[in-house]
Parts: sequence; structure tokens; C-alpha cells
Amino acid sequence: MDGPAITRLIADCAPLDTNSAYCNLLQCTHFAGTCIVAERNGQIVGWVSGYRPPAEPDSFFVWQVAVARAARGEGLAQRMIHALLDRPSARGTTHLITTVTDDNAPSWALFNGLARGWGTVLTKSAMFESEAHFAGAHATEWLARIGPLPKR
Repeated sequence: MDGPAITRLIADCAPLDTNSAYCNLLQCTHFAGTCIVAERNGQIVGWVSGYRPPAEPDSFFVWQVAVARAARGEGLAQRMIHALLDRPSARGTTHLITTVTDDNAPSWALFNGLARGWGTVLTKSAMFESEAHFAGAHATEWLARIGPLPKR
């Protein structure tokens, strides 16, 4: 089971929010079709979790992207997202969505790069606001919406 290794990887990838080990185990089991790991020499070096929101079934929500320091700068995050979108569980997806805080430059670079590569647009709107949703304890999470996606 990859849950403990994923929990350690996420903890090493600030500024990612750490989820409970239980949450990561649920993602590895209940959402196995919409999550992916990358391994190198038997070690997990990449993780993308996602799902199809029930209220928006034409979208694929990327929940977390984590890449170990040793594997950064190799395009691994993009390759994992492409691989997820090629799975049967993503069939019919027309948009990729995610939330990102303003200060997470690597994530913005990843998602802007995906939009460019697909020849489509990324729109940004507030989804969970700092004061209204987090009582000021967390930065605003911006919804990044990419699409329409090219046919797969």
C-alpha cells in the first residue's frame, strides 16, 4: 500500500497542505483510478490525486501534485496528469480544474504550461476565500479551470 510513502512525499513538498494518512489511504483505494504515483528505483517520487466532481462530471479535479526534489524539473507532473487523463476513468473529460494559492508559483507554472501545451485557456476565479472559508487561517484557494481540453 502506497499511503505511508505518499504521506511522507507530501510532507516533503511544502507548501502542499498535508492530509491525514487516512485521507491518503482513501485516495489510494477509493480513488485509485484517478490517482497516480511515479516510482524510481522502488521509491515514490511523484503523486497526483484527483477525481471527477459529481456535480461537474465533464471535469477532472486535480487535488494534489507532489514531486520529490530529486525528480523536479523533468516534466514528471505533466506526464502524470497526461497519464491520468488517458485512463478510462477520465473518458469524456472536457476541462481540468484545480485550486491553487497565489503564492504557489510551481503549481501555477505547471497548470499554465498544461494550458499552453493543449492550446487552450486557463481561467482563474476565487473558490475558497481566506476570510469567508478559512477564517483567515489559510490563503485563498483560486480555481484554475483549463479547457476545453483536446480530444484524447
